[in-house]
Amino acid sequence: MTLGPAEWDAVLLSLKVSLWATALSLPPALWVAHLLARRRFVGKMLLNGVVHLPLVLPPVVTGYILLILFGAQGPLGRVLNDLFGVTLAFRWTGAALAAGIMGFPLMVRAIRLAIEAVDPRLEDAARTLGAGSLQVFATVTLPLILPGVLAGAVLGFAKAMGEFGATITFVSNIPGETRTIPSAIYAFLQVPGGEGGAVALVVVSVIVSFGALIASEALAARMRGAR
Repeated sequence: MTLGPAEWDAVLLSLKVSLWATALSLPPALWVAHLLARRRFVGKMLLNGVVHLPLVLPPVVTGYILLILFGAQGPLGRVLNDLFGVTLAFRWTGAALAAGIMGFPLMVRAIRLAIEAVDPRLEDAARTLGAGSLQVFATVTLPLILPGVLAGAVLGFAKAMGEFGATITFVSNIPGETRTIPSAIYAFLQVPGGEGGAVALVVVSVIVSFGALIASEALAARMRGAR
């Protein structure tokens, strides 16, 4: 079993999309998770519902909403294009956006559970010693939740690698531009004799995802041992 140029393009694009989706989603996921875990405010339940909406909506619906908002004639898409020359629809950047949004709830949930497991009295003790909110988070909370942050990042990465419905609806299935591994597998299965390419990509997908999980567990164990 070997990978041809089309399969390699799909693999490299999937890695590119997934890494960007994870990197861009992690900071807001960390902020939202901390907000939901430690703050009380009006609309908290609404925010929690909006954050987790991609988990319960059909992915095609999420992709269609993105197309409406970020398409060439969409309100956000037009602003991005006019002000910054950025086009998301039918581009790999749009695939990263779709994958990031689909993985965002998983990241938030994993990080929120990690934050809720931290004893608030540790943070309160740091505040009594004169530490500000950012300093408390950076020196007390963040080191304790790093395994949870890592778990959230891996979940987001894995979701991005496997995302299909929202991606194909928002950015289509353009070879070399938006054809990720799931889209390529779908395309191979639509043509006679394409099973070989599909199987090769399935194997690659399993290897990458399993490798990410193993690396995550190893790093989390190392972090726990260092504390």
